[in-house]
Amino acid sequence: VQLQASGGGLVQAGGSPRLSCVASRRIDSTYVMGWFRQAPGKEREFVAAIRWSAGTYYADSVKGRFTISRDNAKNTVYPQMNSLKPEDTAVYYCAADRDLRFRGSWGQGTQVTVSS
Repeated sequence: VQLQASGGGLVQAGGSPRLSCVASRRIDSTYVMGWFRQAPGKEREFVAAIRWSAGTYYADSVKGRFTISRDNAKNTVYPQMNSLKPEDTAVYYCAADRDLRFRGSWGQGTQVTVSS
């Protein structure tokens, strides 16, 4: 499955950009969809993930600020990102796989830059 992420850009601290990730085909109930990010000079890190049943997982760094949701009919996953901080600046990637190891499909990434 191919994934297309969009919605990044330059936002002010405290802002709430709307990202989305669309899959090229139907994502069935066995798939987990997730978001990762990679800041300059750092390794890629997990941000959030959601199962078909809406079970969600969050990194401690975003818990309480980010909310992940999915629209199964549109094959789309959304990370609602609130109260952004400059340290949230990164390229955000979406991923889909049948488990949380995410060794399957990855999107191309979308840049989010948070200005202070």
